[in-house]
Formats: sequence, C-alpha cells, structure tokens
Amino acid sequence: MSVLVDKSTRLIVQGITGKEGTFHTKQMVEYGTNIVGGVTPGKGGTTHEAIPVFNTVADAVKEAGANASVIYVPPAFAADAIMEAAMREFQSSFASPRAFLLWTWSRSRLTCPETDSSDWTQLSGIISPGKCKIGIMPGHIHREGRAE
Repeated sequence: MSVLVDKSTRLIVQGITGKEGTFHTKQMVEYGTNIVGGVTPGKGGTTHEAIPVFNTVADAVKEAGANASVIYVPPAFAADAIMEAAMREFQSSFASPRAFLLWTWSRSRLTCPETDSSDWTQLSGIISPGKCKIGIMPGHIHREGRAE
C-alpha cells in the first residue's frame, strides 16, 4: 500500500473562507496537516485563520508550493473548483462524488469522495495517522499501524 499523504503534503483549501472550509481547516491544522494556503476568488492577498488566501489554485501552487487540495465550495461552484485543481495535476484531491466523471481525464488522483450523509459510518477523507489529515473525519479515531 502506498502512502498518499504525509508530513510533506502541502495542502490548499479551496473555499477556505466559507463556513465548512473554515471549520474543517481548523480541524486539519489542529491535527498537524501542513496547510500552505487557501483559495477564494476575490480574496487573494488576505489571510484567513492565519493562512494566506490566493485567488486561484495556480497562484497557490506558484507562491506556496501546494501539491494537494481539498475542496469545500458550494455545489454551484464545485465543478469549476475541481477542474481548477485537476489542471494542476495534484497528487490527491478530495471532492464531491458527483464531480468524479470530470476528473477521469486528469493525471491527478481524486481520493475519498465526500458523502452527503451525516452517518458517522460514512465519514470520509484521507489520513496518515499522526502525519496528515485531509477531510471531514475526526482525527482522534485513527492510530498508526505496526510495521511488520
């Protein structure tokens, strides 16, 4: 099994200034995830929760060296956000399952589609315990395994 995310992952949060983006960004930062920026069009050059905000994913890649993305944007803007991330050919991104077909042409890897369910058995994201958490699952329920 390959490790998709770790301490070297440089994450951006698309939609960082929204309610869901803010909430989950705080959770990921608390876990230790290396969040290098956020993307909210029109808010570039500002900071949010002490994290720099960029107007575009391309700006975040160029200025912050981002190599992964998580997307928390309203449904009306999800397809555009996913396409923008796909153009950067990230190692991993996290988005709505409805947008999966848009992803198939890209060299990027779409991982762990978000569920619309509030069922705790369907929490989603991607995690390397103790290293990096991307998504909506609680970090405290994950532990590092044994190397054998």
